[in-house]
Amino acid sequence: MPIFKIHHITKYEYDRPVKESTNEIKIFPYQCVDQEILQHQLDITDQPEIFQYTDYWGNKIGLFNVLAPHKTLIIESQLIIRTTLSETLNINFISGFDELKNEVKDNLLLLELSRADAIKSQKSIDEIIAILNPANKSIAEIAQNCNEFIYSNFNYIKGITNIETTVDEILELRSGVCQDFAHVMLQILRTLQIPSRYVSGYICPNKDGMRGEGATHAWVEVFIPGTGWVGLDPTNNVWVTNTHIKLAVGNHFNDCTPAKGTFKGPARQKLSVYVSVGYEDGHVFEEKTNVQMHTVADNDKELLIEENYMGQQQQQ
Repeated sequence: MPIFKIHHITKYEYDRPVKESTNEIKIFPYQCVDQEILQHQLDITDQPEIFQYTDYWGNKIGLFNVLAPHKTLIIESQLIIRTTLSETLNINFISGFDELKNEVKDNLLLLELSRADAIKSQKSIDEIIAILNPANKSIAEIAQNCNEFIYSNFNYIKGITNIETTVDEILELRSGVCQDFAHVMLQILRTLQIPSRYVSGYICPNKDGMRGEGATHAWVEVFIPGTGWVGLDPTNNVWVTNTHIKLAVGNHFNDCTPAKGTFKGPARQKLSVYVSVGYEDGHVFEEKTNVQMHTVADNDKELLIEENYMGQQQQQ
């Protein structure tokens, strides 16, 4: 049962003062039996009061406002957490679509997570499914084969996609990062009417090394009859065990984004994200990302109050 120390800093900088910054954060560890929160401290510019609630998906949400003019907004999370999920998973590799239908039929949440999106490239998804050949296979086997297919046939390349990149574009590029691979996997599984959900969190370094270590990460959880929700990481072609820390779950990335909000004022903004993951033995893995932003500025309208969206970080 490893213990990890995670330091996560989201920093917004503006070229002139902005005000009335209203924000939503999803950087609280997800409440589940697989992880135990030992300590969690949040520090935010001007120390605003944080209103907390649980959303539809079971995520803990924080809302806060920074009303006074400011040129910097820093959201700092310091977390100590123990993962309790075993490295040896007990997954039902026998149950198939008949068992799945019996568990899903009266569950509105599972039914919702079984519906694929309408996309232009559905034919490409259908071709992938034909390669996977799901007939007469268990749900767990189909999910594992899908996980492996994405890992083997999509290239992990940072910087060629962003938070707005669609599944159609990812299928054309055959490249991206963890957020992209999770969305493709969701589309495949949901086309087969297998309930699946997007997961955001952190992936902690291990002796073998993994893509996305140290940064915010994304993967997929699949509902397997007789087992329940089980995570798969298509970026690394692994079942999720005790090296993944879960923050939020949802239908897509937008349900899980770690921080988002709005502010008033005509300003250019810069977003940087720093994440470090430390072991009990003192070893630390860290990464800092400067996020490419759309800028908002109009020299002819600087006296006007404008409402602007704060940037969101793509998960790596």
